Amino acid sequence: MINLVLFGPPGAGKGTQAEFLKEKYELVHISTGDVFRFNIKNATELGVLAKSFIDKGQLVPDEVTINMLNAEVEKNPEAKGFIFDGFPRTSAQADALGELLASKSTDVSAMVALEVEDEILVERLLERGKTSGRADDADESVIRNRIAVYYKETAILKNYYQAKDKYFGIDGVGSIPEITERISKVIDAL
Repeated sequence: MINLVLFGPPGAGKGTQAEFLKEKYELVHISTGDVFRFNIKNATELGVLAKSFIDKGQLVPDEVTINMLNAEVEKNPEAKGFIFDGFPRTSAQADALGELLASKSTDVSAMVALEVEDEILVERLLERGKTSGRADDADESVIRNRIAVYYKETAILKNYYQAKDKYFGIDGVGSIPEITERISKVIDAL
């Protein structure tokens, strides 16, 4: 199994690359944000629980998030692997993901991080904001804050996966096929 933790700051191209990688390697893309929205919208037991924390302005406990991810993994027993997008964000979550995968006799194969300079990210997101309708893509100060939060949160994970020789930084600038090729070289060497 190939299990990837896909990382990169907002605007790095994670969603775009995940689409290509899931096709090429027959992986299941699990976006934590999408999983949360689906569970909340459909008022699943976990969605109702998650919403109760969100409505109070609290973070959803790791256990609830892991249970949602486990449900997604369970829905795909024939998968050749998974792309985890937006999770983990802390070393405790990375440990929990490792335990979840170990319970299924597999592990995280690699953390692939798309690396893009801040100014390019801001430019990309402002451009996306013109068509996405997302308010958080239209305001430069909000964009810069999102990027700063990403670096603050994920520096820990870079170190976590580097210590396990599973961190791969990929140049996220270039054409979409060029970037896909860079990621594919890492995956093919796993």
